[in-house]
Amino acid sequence: MAFDFHKDKEVYFNIQTDNANKYVLPFIEQSLKITPNLRVLEVGCGEGGVLKAFLEKGCFGVGVELSMPRVELANVFLKDFIDKGQAQIIGKNVYDIDVEKDFGEKFDLIVLKDVIEHIPDQEKIIHYFRSFLKEHGKIFFGFPPWQMPFGGHQQIVESKLLSKLPYYHLLPSFLYKFILDNGDVSKGLVKELMDIKATGISLERFERICKRQQFKVKEKTHYFINPIYEYKFGLKPRKKIPILGDIPWVRNFVTTCGFYLVEKY
Repeated sequence: MAFDFHKDKEVYFNIQTDNANKYVLPFIEQSLKITPNLRVLEVGCGEGGVLKAFLEKGCFGVGVELSMPRVELANVFLKDFIDKGQAQIIGKNVYDIDVEKDFGEKFDLIVLKDVIEHIPDQEKIIHYFRSFLKEHGKIFFGFPPWQMPFGGHQQIVESKLLSKLPYYHLLPSFLYKFILDNGDVSKGLVKELMDIKATGISLERFERICKRQQFKVKEKTHYFINPIYEYKFGLKPRKKIPILGDIPWVRNFVTTCGFYLVEKY
């Protein structure tokens, strides 16, 4: 079952801004000071809630989003920043952007929050982002490891039972789809969840990709209780479980969110 704040887009927008201010920006500022005129690109910006936190700090921000209804809302919610030339929202595939031609200048920071796990061929896109960054430019990634209890995003399904059932997204694809097809889940959502299954990413694979594409991990935090759960469930964020949270592969099952700041070299 979808959470109420996903239905009310303005509430969701404000939650994303608050969450970014409390957790995302402080994490980034361990290595990169968020100052006025910093150039920030958010990929998969949705309604622009995360981007707003950077705009409030005086940054110049660009949001890229494929969903046109979300682009329209972002243009409404960020109108004041857009009108004064501090922000721009673009409704297109990021691969269709020529950073030099479209923006004239590269970016200091790229932000992908709850996005990389939805993108096919993560290695290709992370390599592509090198062309968007200034020298020593950085990328923030926040994402749930695929193996975590709800790494398949099954909490968004209409079925009360299936929305609360953990780990079944790890079943073989044919069995997972059979359960969804016969579990009061709309066809469109079944396709979305199967797409997520195809693109889910582990902490280890993410780190390997960054290393191969010549990005150095500057900061890393793994959460046992995702900061967004403060809004969803009223739970206080909690960092990784001792011992289990440090064991490669195993840590994916007990980590609900990974924050990474990586730097181009």
